[in-house]
Amino acid sequence: MPLNHDKKSETSPNLSAASQTLTTRQGHPVTDNQNIRTVGSRGPSTLENYHYLEKITHFDRERIPERVVHARGAGAHGIFEAYGKAGDEPIAKYTRAKLLQQPGKQTPVFVRFSTVIHGTHSPETLRDPRGFAVKFYTEDGNWDMVGNNLKIFFIRDPLKFPDMIHAFKPDPITNVQDMQRFFDFVSLSPEATHMITFLFSPWGIPANYRQMQGSGVNTYKWVNEAGEAVLVKYHWEPLKQGIKNLLQPEANEIQAVNFNHATLDLYQAIEQGDYPEWELCVQIMSDDEHPELDFDPLDPTKLWPTDQFPFLPVGKMTLNRNPEDYFTEVEQAAFGTGVLVDGLDFSDDKLLQGRTFSYSDTQRHRVGTNYLQLPINAPKTHVATNQSGGQMQYRPDRAPGQNPHVNYEPSSMGGLQEAPKRGKDHEPYYEAKLVRQKIDRTCDFKQAGETYRSFEDWERDELINNLVDALSMCKSDIRERMIRHFTEADADYGRRVAEGLTRADQIKIESGQTDPEQAVKKAQQKGHEAEPY
Repeated sequence: MPLNHDKKSETSPNLSAASQTLTTRQGHPVTDNQNIRTVGSRGPSTLENYHYLEKITHFDRERIPERVVHARGAGAHGIFEAYGKAGDEPIAKYTRAKLLQQPGKQTPVFVRFSTVIHGTHSPETLRDPRGFAVKFYTEDGNWDMVGNNLKIFFIRDPLKFPDMIHAFKPDPITNVQDMQRFFDFVSLSPEATHMITFLFSPWGIPANYRQMQGSGVNTYKWVNEAGEAVLVKYHWEPLKQGIKNLLQPEANEIQAVNFNHATLDLYQAIEQGDYPEWELCVQIMSDDEHPELDFDPLDPTKLWPTDQFPFLPVGKMTLNRNPEDYFTEVEQAAFGTGVLVDGLDFSDDKLLQGRTFSYSDTQRHRVGTNYLQLPINAPKTHVATNQSGGQMQYRPDRAPGQNPHVNYEPSSMGGLQEAPKRGKDHEPYYEAKLVRQKIDRTCDFKQAGETYRSFEDWERDELINNLVDALSMCKSDIRERMIRHFTEADADYGRRVAEGLTRADQIKIESGQTDPEQAVKKAQQKGHEAEPY
């Protein structure tokens, strides 16, 4: 769908003709951009077609490796404004992070929304979690809050992440996503039952990026000036735009007309001045094991109950500016769960610690060793390191007055110095064996049942319909395991899925649809013949 670029595409009358002249990347004016240089008008061409060679070789390299997950995305710039409080209490009680201390303090942000499993140009109507990643350009350096729209996750151990993504991605032989592969993994991973309950409900297809929630998913820590820590979970709650989800038939209808609808929705809203807003809320828990709970608070497959751990507003984010160039800003934007500022810290959440290595490692592979020097990723504050070299470095991270001969620390010859501490270090104490074990309180099904019962009737109906459609493509043992999991969560939940599968099988037999390849056969039957030309 074409976009109306209006004033952005018009040439400003103040620009000189020289400034609008097409050049090569060496700065050479291009006098003919229509014809390569040839012997006579019909060719052959000659090797010294420098402008052509530079143009085509750059074109051959225009794509960088696609993100393994979160490949399809859209982004926007904005502002985060702090409240200076966590609920009704001064926020300094819990964290010394500077960006959160003063009411009204503004910090620039860049946000990238995304789907997770599917490729760069996949439809934005597909059932999938959505990424919700926020880069805060703070005075203490960058803070990346990397999360999803749903508040929980499929797994709790990072060792299983590659397996999970392999199961959800297309078959390595057919290159087709296969629900049997998907549910084969899920049926053998009972902790995924809660996430599946959300994903196959209307919450699995947000109406667009503006009208969805965001969550840090994992448990983090806040640290105050005294070095005292609390556990914290982050939640982005839409303000004026509200929350909207789609039923599967509605998503199908939208996809038939426009498979870029969410990207376009975000772009047009901001262009029209309808700036989306989210309130950042936190849940806070004391930093211990909480034996009174029937789940481990570090388990990312669980929700913290809001009656015990209420949402405390700490600030508001407004997105008010579209990117000037998609590739430069959105595609090259790089986020990492380890990008924290003073006053923020990691918890012992296993999945978080696994993500913290993986996220930044994949950016070095995808964008390059010096990806943090790109403007979209670079902090908007002082940077001085002793790191240098690597592909595409275009400046040294050198401080004013630093001795350029000294690229190490400590040094007595004008090198970089350590910063003073703003507060006491947080020093958690451990006394345990080094083991390979799952957490003690798995409680894989209780919250899935609570979520199922909390849905409205129409949401439960949609959940059952979507699960039946997907599981009808699976072999019997996978179905049986999933029905057991749903029954463990809620007896009505399991019964309805089982009955739905029985009905679906009967309909297939009556209609002659005994395999999941009807679309392939229909294309063969319905295709219109044509003569060669």
